[in-house]
Amino acid sequence: MKTTALINARIIDCTGSDPVEGGTVIIEGDSIKEVLQGSIGSLPTDAQIIDCRGQTLVPGLIDGHVHMAAVAPTFVEQQRLSYPSVLTIRALAMMKDTLDQGFTTVRDCGGIDAGFRIAVREGLVPGPRLFVSGAMLSQTGGHADGRLPTETYPPYEWPAGLCAVICDGVNEVRRAAREQIRRGVDFIKIMAGGGAMSPSDEIDTSQYSPEEIRAIVFEAQSAGTYVSAHCYSDRSITHCLEAGVRTIEHGNLMSPPVARAMKEAEAILVPTIVTYEKISSMGRDLGVPENNIRKINQAKEKALEALEMAYSAGVTIGSGSDLLGPMQAFKATELELQARVMGPMGALIASTATNAAIIGQERRLGTIEAGKLADLILVDGDPLKDITVFQRYRTHISMIMQGGSVYRNLLA
Repeated sequence: MKTTALINARIIDCTGSDPVEGGTVIIEGDSIKEVLQGSIGSLPTDAQIIDCRGQTLVPGLIDGHVHMAAVAPTFVEQQRLSYPSVLTIRALAMMKDTLDQGFTTVRDCGGIDAGFRIAVREGLVPGPRLFVSGAMLSQTGGHADGRLPTETYPPYEWPAGLCAVICDGVNEVRRAAREQIRRGVDFIKIMAGGGAMSPSDEIDTSQYSPEEIRAIVFEAQSAGTYVSAHCYSDRSITHCLEAGVRTIEHGNLMSPPVARAMKEAEAILVPTIVTYEKISSMGRDLGVPENNIRKINQAKEKALEALEMAYSAGVTIGSGSDLLGPMQAFKATELELQARVMGPMGALIASTATNAAIIGQERRLGTIEAGKLADLILVDGDPLKDITVFQRYRTHISMIMQGGSVYRNLLA
């Protein structure tokens, strides 16, 4: 197995420990063999040695809420106006750009299928390690029902892009969940409340009945996986907690009692603050309809407040971006926004160790420890002093390593 030694690095291992100065990480094959400080001893004669002096080594970033197939500013228009082949090719380009940003792993919360995950694993295309939910489950008129109120054609599942299944009633949602599991997804994503970018609902509404959500959760748990739910309001979050949903996406309109209920239920919050910031500031120029921007601003006003509530209540907090189209270039801005509440180390751990636990990969990913996969990025700067350094990824992420293979090395 090939041996690589990363020497003289400032190491932030994201275990919660203080940074280590002048540290060394020894990599054999695809995994971390040792994490050392000081003398490294003997190495194989053919070992690759990379001097990281002045640089900070952190685990590969993990984005806990992406849509790799959200290749346009609005999912409704992209599905109407694009061929499936074009949507697929643009999704592949988005995957490469995500890896370029230092995100070596992502959790895709609706759209792409398991085939994209296989393509990355087999080295057919460059991209982050993928954990996918496949087609999102939505009720009629729910957040993933892209039909305008004026349109009367029946819903159908798009063959590419932001795929969704419109299903109603316990029997239909049960069948839809089983079908996604049959297709090889890693988890199930449901729309349990209204959304800002959909045409027919408000963000403070709840969607799916408690009985429907319980049926979906039952099927996911029976298959050894979990349910992730898009929701904002107390009512929608409460329905999900009572049904056993594991991760709450967004949660911007939650109240302190519901934050405490999340803690008691051991549910995980995945904030996506950056998407509201970017759609609010860039949306009009990108052609996002005014009604969508109105709802985005409603969510944006409460985003940091909700994060503060959850953080104060002791809720486990992950990190997601949920960006659309060209705005996906700003994924790392989420760390800056979360750091306003959680501090730089808290934001960094949310986007590494916590997100690794969300996808069930805490034994393989998320920290720099012996035995973990060598998903690592080297940063020209100190993210604990300047968390925005990740945003300058083209010049300041000096190295990206994924599974022991160097994808980018600006030090060479």
